[in-house]
Amino acid sequence: MFIVGLLLAASAFSVVTQPSSQPAGAGRGAASLLPSERAVVDIARTVGPAVVAVKVGSGDNVSLGSGIIVRPEGYILTNNHVVEGSGPVTVTLADGRSVPAKRMGGDPRVDLAVLKVDAGALPTALMGDSDELQVGQLAVAIGNPYGFERTVTVGVISALNRSIPGGGSALSNLIETDARINPGNSGGPLLDSQGRVVGLSTALVAGGGGTGLGFAVPINTAQEVIREVIEYGRVIVPWMGISYGDVTKEMAAAFHLPATSGVIVADVAPNSPAAKAGVKRGDIIVKANGKPVDDGGDLQRELRGKHVGDKMNLTILRGDKTVTASITLQEMPRSVQGESAS
Repeated sequence: MFIVGLLLAASAFSVVTQPSSQPAGAGRGAASLLPSERAVVDIARTVGPAVVAVKVGSGDNVSLGSGIIVRPEGYILTNNHVVEGSGPVTVTLADGRSVPAKRMGGDPRVDLAVLKVDAGALPTALMGDSDELQVGQLAVAIGNPYGFERTVTVGVISALNRSIPGGGSALSNLIETDARINPGNSGGPLLDSQGRVVGLSTALVAGGGGTGLGFAVPINTAQEVIREVIEYGRVIVPWMGISYGDVTKEMAAAFHLPATSGVIVADVAPNSPAAKAGVKRGDIIVKANGKPVDDGGDLQRELRGKHVGDKMNLTILRGDKTVTASITLQEMPRSVQGESAS
């Protein structure tokens, strides 16, 4: 049986590590490398300096994670679950410096958060376009599993638009990879063959015998989080006021639903924008602003480009009727942040 859970990055033992004095690929002539090897070596050498170790807490109550520097003035992207809680946050840079970090904000629904350190001009990673990913292409993960800094693992993009439960809410629109991800990798970058960040390692579905599947939040989901934290000092989450699940063929057959895809509304928050627009529990959303909605990932992608005050025009199946709802998005209240809601 599979065990599903977020990589909470807490180690059961202590590991003492030091930055390597030998650059990636040293000790072996570049001419003897295969092209595929050379690509990974170049990625490790180029991106490694922008990967940081994140420590949360003090004394015996410490958890470990990873992060990636996205702005030279010290903005760092990581997972929300890595930095949640009240303990102090310390970031260890590739040059060995450990510096205090400030929590700048995040979005628990997509498990992303931004930290800020004051450490002078810092190396950064190049952002990619996760919407252009293809199943089967190279994937490289860098992070700090079990406290071992800047560990590199290699695999492929195994699947796209995956949804898994975790952390009390459903994570959707995830990248699946067989590049090895372990506790402590959380918040570290998932990279393409050009060394561009295409995702942020966030979760592991673990099986027996040490096997498992890794999952990452697409970097395009993170771009808006980064922008809003830098501009406003917090993440402004546009909110409809619904919780939902994916409609599957099996579900449709079992419950005689009028559609075999889409998202079914599980709950509508009282006095929310969706409630005011007439959305009801049991409604099946099949289009958003005229675009097909086959699953929660489609709905999240449409929401991703929206701001508070924008409209979401939904096409809904309600029994044997098709109805529409025009929702004016508002900022998600703090009281519901962290729930599986949109």
